[in-house]
Amino acid sequence: MRSAMALNCRGGYSPLWRSPARLSCLPRLPAPVRCFAIDSRQNLDSPLLRPANSNLSTSSLSYSAPSHLSSSASFSTSSSLSESDWDHNPNLQISNFSELPTRDFGANQHMIINQEFKEALRQILWQFRAPIRYAFAYGSGVFSQSGSAASSTPTHPSAPAAIKNMQQGSGKMIDFIFGVSYSQHWHALNLSQHRDHYSGLGSLGSYAVSQVQDRFGAGVYFNTHITVNGTLIKYGVVNLDTLCDDLTQWNTLYLAGRLHKPVKILRDHPKVRLANQMNLLSALRVALLLLPERFSEFELYSTIAGMSYMGDLRMVLPAEDPGKVRNIVSGQMAHFRRLYAPLINNLPNVDFQDPRCTQEDWIDNPDAILAMEQDMDPVKRGNMVRRLPEAFRQKLYFQYQSRYQIPRAEFNKMMQENNDSKQDVLRRPQGGPFERRIASDSNLQEEVSTSISKTIRWPSTVQTIKGPLTAGLGKSWNYIKEKREKHKKSQTIARSVAAKSAAKSDAKSDAKKE
Repeated sequence: MRSAMALNCRGGYSPLWRSPARLSCLPRLPAPVRCFAIDSRQNLDSPLLRPANSNLSTSSLSYSAPSHLSSSASFSTSSSLSESDWDHNPNLQISNFSELPTRDFGANQHMIINQEFKEALRQILWQFRAPIRYAFAYGSGVFSQSGSAASSTPTHPSAPAAIKNMQQGSGKMIDFIFGVSYSQHWHALNLSQHRDHYSGLGSLGSYAVSQVQDRFGAGVYFNTHITVNGTLIKYGVVNLDTLCDDLTQWNTLYLAGRLHKPVKILRDHPKVRLANQMNLLSALRVALLLLPERFSEFELYSTIAGMSYMGDLRMVLPAEDPGKVRNIVSGQMAHFRRLYAPLINNLPNVDFQDPRCTQEDWIDNPDAILAMEQDMDPVKRGNMVRRLPEAFRQKLYFQYQSRYQIPRAEFNKMMQENNDSKQDVLRRPQGGPFERRIASDSNLQEEVSTSISKTIRWPSTVQTIKGPLTAGLGKSWNYIKEKREKHKKSQTIARSVAAKSAAKSDAKSDAKKE
């Protein structure tokens, strides 16, 4: 049974959505409909949800749940997991938002950012005549990261004022991912309009470009250091089916890992929203398997954000800030809460255990790092193992086949029984003896981490090698130099912060002696 504090914390999520002024035009909703049940056919960035300025707090965008709705319904983005099988038996062939499990499904994926900045990002998309079905902007050019180094040289030739204001003069390149229906057709149209975006590979035509995109690495083709609307950008092109496969199966974790962190979705697609909700739930489950019984909210989000860097070649080379994960989470606590708190609310085996989450402004307080607790019952954790993405789960199973020295024939039989395609679609997957043994194993953290690294290492390495081919040697060299420069600056900042902390500690120690 959940503690009273846990129930209060779950009921305390609703302040994130309350804004009667913004939602007063909506019709009164029937009792079964969840709080914030805005029709998914509408854009979740509609004026109803737009902040008037960048200083607008997240908690001012909340909606008072009617009194007849229970607190457990507050701050929810989907039906209770016990009432729905959307994560087990998803329909990824949907083409309309009305086909999603609930009307407000996936609302947590849409981050609230400054309205003018969002419109400036959208104007960049309109400069492409090739059809972009799904798009998001991500990285330090969009979301602040504490302790991150600014660019040493002006990056944007003549960026709109909204971008300059949001980046506060840091001049960081803005990263995009474009989801497209047909890679070759898209590149054919884009080559016709923007031949200058491509390296010499573009001279071979759209077929060669699409083959390099789809057949090597993680299925993404990047054009980098491109100026659009006076703004320096990098954009990656991915087929929608490739994107959804990675989100639901974790084949490479290349794009799924990027979407574990807050991004700004600029064009949405119903099947991607469904697939990404599965991805976020999987990230939460894996993080819980990596964490002890008691942990902090910061540790949870740091574990999730850090997954995509395990096995990444860039983290081995001096090309990424070693404190990048800490900087991401500490600078974006409110966004991480918006992304994951509704899913935490629906999982039966994890709770907030902190009285501060009953305070109305805790969502916007980055210093309120809440305590959390999970149920370590092997049955519940075994169910989590069984419900991991299939491609990733297979890697974990093979790790344990080797560790437990299970004979090949016996292991193959067990895999056949666990084959998702042969399971009863009406019944949620339940962990068996093998999954419960894995969940109770003292080496679980090590094996899960190894499985993540194995998933990421090869596709991310191939994507890195693919860079000079798709971007050209000159741009690739400049990109590497910029990364190394940022790495050095970040290390300098980290040393400075450590020195100041040590000085304060010494001063306190001297004061005590006196």
